[in-house]
Amino acid sequence: MHFSSGINRPPFEAQDGFLQVTSGCSHGKCEFCTFYKDAPFRFSAMSEIEEDIKELASIGYPFRRIYLQGADPFILPYDRLYAIGELIHRYLPSVQTIGGYARVDNIRNKSVDELKNLAKMGFCDFYFGNESGDDAILLRMNKGYKAELVVEMLSRLDEAGMSYIMNFLGGLGGAGYGLSHAQKSAEIINRLHPSLVYASELTLFPDTPLSRDVASGKFAEATETERLEELYEFIRCININTVFKAEHVTIPVPIRGRLPEDKNEMLSQIQDLMTQAKRGAFDGYRSGVMGL
Repeated sequence: MHFSSGINRPPFEAQDGFLQVTSGCSHGKCEFCTFYKDAPFRFSAMSEIEEDIKELASIGYPFRRIYLQGADPFILPYDRLYAIGELIHRYLPSVQTIGGYARVDNIRNKSVDELKNLAKMGFCDFYFGNESGDDAILLRMNKGYKAELVVEMLSRLDEAGMSYIMNFLGGLGGAGYGLSHAQKSAEIINRLHPSLVYASELTLFPDTPLSRDVASGKFAEATETERLEELYEFIRCININTVFKAEHVTIPVPIRGRLPEDKNEMLSQIQDLMTQAKRGAFDGYRSGVMGL
């Protein structure tokens, strides 16, 4: 198998087959990100991809889902993705769906009709690392787009009937900014129809621009209590029907449920966690996170 950066995937994709179709990240400039720094961005050769699909087939395991590797494999143009889908279904007939990580601007090079065709082939539930709906934060973190582009691009997926996942990165605004960040991010999500909203928390590692800003006093991290208050406000403000999960390693206690049915239960759980946080229960938790 050809993996330039090892395997990267959300926790809930652990049972998938993994297939590299791109290396590195097409953007690679987010202030907080440590991923994909060991490989330049490139498209994998189709010969490599077919060879790896054959190797997955040789395992004999009936994979139901293939999770494409690379920071944003959905950047591949329609014709190439379609050809990869055909190869997957030829050699791995048990596969029902195909996903991966994605940036919102990966959708720019695909029409709604092309997205519909990809959805029919099983492409679905790509994990979009939009992180925020706040233009000031998106600019500060060098995400490369504004919130309105999130709505414009993901609306194409809604129109095409392709399900997708949106991420919320708590703590991204730093100390004292959480409630505004939560409200603006929920406002964007409420204009869309993600199948899942997944929350994680900003956790810094060395050798990122943002960690250097923390060291120099240019950025102050949110406290654990502030992070929970932000998460509470974020969930409170979401008013669409979706699944919510905050069960990443960066979350001290997993929180999950359906919205709106389980909203009050989740909010009550977070209130209990806020009480614990104010007593110092989660002090030092972030320093114990060794990897994402």
